[in-house]
Amino acid sequence: MRKAGLVVWQAHQAAARILKPGVTTAELNAAYRDTFAEYSATPLFLNYGGSDESPPFPAETCISINEEVVHGIPGPRKIREGEIVSLDTGCKIDGWCGDAAVTHAVGEVPKNVQKLLKVTLDNLNLAIDLLSTESHWSRIARQMQAHVQDNGFSVVEDLTGHGIGQNLHEPPQVPNYWNDDFSKTEDFEIRPGTVIAIEPMVNMGVKDVEICEDDWTMVTADDLPSAHFEHTVAITKDGPVRLTGPPKDDEIEGLPDWLHDRDGWVVW
Repeated sequence: MRKAGLVVWQAHQAAARILKPGVTTAELNAAYRDTFAEYSATPLFLNYGGSDESPPFPAETCISINEEVVHGIPGPRKIREGEIVSLDTGCKIDGWCGDAAVTHAVGEVPKNVQKLLKVTLDNLNLAIDLLSTESHWSRIARQMQAHVQDNGFSVVEDLTGHGIGQNLHEPPQVPNYWNDDFSKTEDFEIRPGTVIAIEPMVNMGVKDVEICEDDWTMVTADDLPSAHFEHTVAITKDGPVRLTGPPKDDEIEGLPDWLHDRDGWVVW
């Protein structure tokens, strides 16, 4: 799974290099498509889902802006100064999957938006750190929720993280909160061999979300901004490992030349 995770990380770096005012969401999506093609990786989001009532997802990346929480569809929309842009993508290599998301501020954004991004990223890191000390996910989810609410924001409850392996979505369900809707039977033990995609989605205002007419894009009910960060994380006997994190020294060989400049990396 590290192979897939490393390609997902590279694709996020490629998109970050071109993210600026005036670039279209379709151009950002092309950065992901080209990276996956370079490594013969299968994009996990392209043509995902679909039914008689809704179309399959039409792109390699979910690109969600400002009040869009997740599942935004790339297209001709141009990024503007002061917006926040959430990028979520995944791929499969040799039968194994990786999935990660990051939210960028484009230029200067208000202080409350800066805080939203920091709290959401801190929330992801909190969860990963707690994998080393807690025995069950419920204990982590409770602390994630408390961290967000103590900072004056709300946790999206209509969407959760998930197990991941040979498929993008596998058991267990990985909520970023805990309430009576999640019975004890839906909790799971933190033990080596488990791989999960942890992805807090945090709203500036209310926790409620709505789906748009495209049947994919989820937006906040009050049109206030939302942030999203995600890593695929393996639980090992030596602790948690970010499979979609940056390359180590022994993984640098074979990466694009522009990735050798560590000062240009976007790390989360």
